[in-house]
This record gives sequence, structure tokens and C-alpha cells, in this order.
Amino acid sequence: MTSPEPLDILLRPALGSDAAAIAKLLRTSLNAFDWMPVLHTPEEDLFFVRDILLPGQQVTVAVTREKIIGFIAVNGDWVEQLYLDPAWSGQGIGSRLLAQASAVMPLIKLHCFQANATARRFYERHGFRAEAFGDGSANEEGLPDILYVLRR
Repeated sequence: MTSPEPLDILLRPALGSDAAAIAKLLRTSLNAFDWMPVLHTPEEDLFFVRDILLPGQQVTVAVTREKIIGFIAVNGDWVEQLYLDPAWSGQGIGSRLLAQASAVMPLIKLHCFQANATARRFYERHGFRAEAFGDGSANEEGLPDILYVLRR
């Protein structure tokens, strides 16, 4: 089976009924990183998405054939989450999610783990600049991170 063309991918606001699919996608994405510690159970992932992420942030999903393959969560000036199904990486979906979610934002901030070289290249390609480097003491994973900022 071949992947649909990017035009076959719909971006839409997330619904409460999307919580389980988003939580599963989040776990699949995180599990693709061999450097990422597993801190939460699938039930905790679902609680986070259903009770914290969806009610408190602007969440957009990328959908194809009724399956959620990516999502972005924005809260104020912050991109809090941007994850894709690893099988869909490199096809412009993350760029579409970022562009749509941040279209009217004059200032965009986000944290990225230093170990995530692919995400770092992605954000830098989109004009983000590293403004601070953390030692991991400010995130629950305990991993060194980077504060990226884009000013328009």
C-alpha cells in the first residue's frame, strides 16, 4: 500500500473523540527515539491528552483515511507538542501543521531535546533560532534541551 499524496491529508481541529488516537500516536512517536526514557503508561498518555492537552491548548490534527498521523498543540506563544507517526515523517506534514497553527503568531517559542537532531534541523529550516540551552533540570525527562524562538 502506498502512502497518500500530501493533498490527501486533512488538517483539522482536534475533537475530544480524537484523544485515544492522539495518545497512541504520541506514544508511537516517542518510542521511535532510542534516547527517550519511557516515563508514562498508555493510560497516563490518554489522561494527559484527554484531560490536559485537548481542553487547554489549540490542537490541530493531520488526518488521512480517517487515521490521525500527526498533531500540533499550541498554547499562547508556545508550540507545546508537534508529533508525527514516524512512517509519515519527511513528507511535509509537520511543515503544514506548523504553518497552519502558527500563521498569525508573531512570536513562536518551543523546546526541543538536544538529542533530537531531526527535529532540530526541521525547526532551524523553518527559521527558528536557538536562544538557550538547558541541562535537563527543567523537564521531566531530565534531558538537555534547547529553547527555539522564531520572531516574525
